[in-house]
Amino acid sequence: MEYMILNNAEESTDYPAPGEEGFAEMMGAWMAYNQMLIDGGHYITGASLAPSATATVLHKKADGSTAVTDGPFAETKEQIGGFYVIKADDLDQAIELASGMPIPEVSLEIRPIAFRPDA
Repeated sequence: MEYMILNNAEESTDYPAPGEEGFAEMMGAWMAYNQMLIDGGHYITGASLAPSATATVLHKKADGSTAVTDGPFAETKEQIGGFYVIKADDLDQAIELASGMPIPEVSLEIRPIAFRPDA
């Protein structure tokens, strides 16, 4: 089965930037996590997202009209920071794989993929 893992965290967390002390260690943990998913045959895709302030929201209405706004739609401290799409035998395995994500404080939403046209 396939699952999407949404990484929801506070954007105010101050992570080291490229070239700063601690950046290589932080990225090393992420690369090791990615490699674990790949080696186990679980990895389908994933990405880190730019901050929510860079988001554009397209609102589609039932009458066919649209509106475009800047920034995230939801006003909350936690924003989607990234995602993975993985293969897992079942929800228990998806939870186990998600629990290894190297981020100290995060809410991880794990949701089965209902349909993926390229699968």
